[in-house]
Amino acid sequence: MGIVVNQSIKNTIITYIGFAIGAANALYMYVHFLGDEYYGLVGYILSSANILMPIMAFGVHNTLVKYFNEYKTEEEKSKFLSFVLFLPLLIVIPLSILTFLGYNEIATILSKKNNIVYDYVWHIPIIGLSMGYFEIFYAWVKVHLQSVFGNFIKEVLLRILVTISLMAVYFNWITPVQFIYTLMGIYLFAMFLMQWYAFRLQFPIFSLQLPHNTKAIITYSLFIILTGGIANLFLEIDKAMLNNYVEIENIAYYSVAIFIATVIAVPSRAMHQITYPITAKLMSENKFEELNNLYKKTSITLQIIGGLIFIGILCNINQLYQLLPSEYASGIFVVFAIGMSKYFDLILGNNNAIIFNSQYYRTVLFLGVLLVLITIGLNMIFIPLYGLKGTAFATLLSITLYSLSKLLFVVIKMKLFPFSINTLKSLGILLLTFLLFYFWEFSLHPIISIFIKSILITSFYLGLTYYFSLSMDINTVLRKLFKKIF
Repeated sequence: MGIVVNQSIKNTIITYIGFAIGAANALYMYVHFLGDEYYGLVGYILSSANILMPIMAFGVHNTLVKYFNEYKTEEEKSKFLSFVLFLPLLIVIPLSILTFLGYNEIATILSKKNNIVYDYVWHIPIIGLSMGYFEIFYAWVKVHLQSVFGNFIKEVLLRILVTISLMAVYFNWITPVQFIYTLMGIYLFAMFLMQWYAFRLQFPIFSLQLPHNTKAIITYSLFIILTGGIANLFLEIDKAMLNNYVEIENIAYYSVAIFIATVIAVPSRAMHQITYPITAKLMSENKFEELNNLYKKTSITLQIIGGLIFIGILCNINQLYQLLPSEYASGIFVVFAIGMSKYFDLILGNNNAIIFNSQYYRTVLFLGVLLVLITIGLNMIFIPLYGLKGTAFATLLSITLYSLSKLLFVVIKMKLFPFSINTLKSLGILLLTFLLFYFWEFSLHPIISIFIKSILITSFYLGLTYYFSLSMDINTVLRKLFKKIF
């Protein structure tokens, strides 16, 4: 776990720096500089682009990680890298032609409720393509166990460039319309920067020869398109569907709530950058005992760190929303609901990596398709009835069912189990911390109140976690931190 802990810590720090910048963007600059209408438009464009991303990438970002370690010579690796680099064009080219020829019809359908969407529909596939190829080049470096720079681009640099662009809107250097175009340029720039770094690490020797397992690569990539699409649908379909039922300003309110809840998933995102290729390697070498240990360690570590963030958000949520315009308060329930689903998914550790690198990966597809249909159905029922609360409840229910099905699949089929007695102890500490601090309010400025309560929560929560030695990795990090401080 040495390299996992090392790079996970670096990735976590980078990711939280990015989220701090993102918080300034999402909670203040977008709200006050861009306005609710254009903020809602940005949320819709980015969510739709995220849904398209696995299709544009042709699932290659996961395929690259799964099969890279199976090639033993540099020549074989070069053939493989060349092949996966051009594989997405099988979808990108025909999809681009169809979008160009049918733009009016597509844009008319998507802008039926909100007319402002019509002129910006073409931004969606371009940003989706940029996201897709970024992930391909990112996977290119992750198989070499070099995940930090890509994480910096994705989590920090992108947000810094957005901050600069929002400041440009504030000083009237650009208009909100020009900001939308600038946003598209930012994603293209990130893609090319990631390409430069990937080629600098290992420049591909382009070859017309196909890898010996071409059929398996294409089959797996098609599977990842579907499963990746399903995963992204779970994350983004709510905002995409809101555009069809409510005024676009509501997507801005929902986007703020989703951003707050998504902070819970940061440790998982950071750790998975390095655990995914390690999981693939352990499975290819049939080291299932080591895999089970990794499964348990990632589960309890993510549960503890994610639990601290979750409880910190819940106990400070009322003060946080006092800093926003009153109309955004409709998102408080969304934070609770989506936060619960994120936390449950978090405690499953590297569950997704295990499934996607196993021989059973196709089976999970059927579960995903079924639950996507359920998600769409629930949204169609609950959004007209309850608005933002309706889509939050639908998302909570569908993601929880999906996470539970994946957990049961790994337990039953692969005899791997992520939980231990420490899982229950951690849940107990989480509940105790919530009961002690949620109802404790300070008659101070919201920022001061959040700061004081967060220190108290962190000290109490981590103190009990350290005392009961729930995670050796976390205790080791805390001991090193104590030594540096004292």
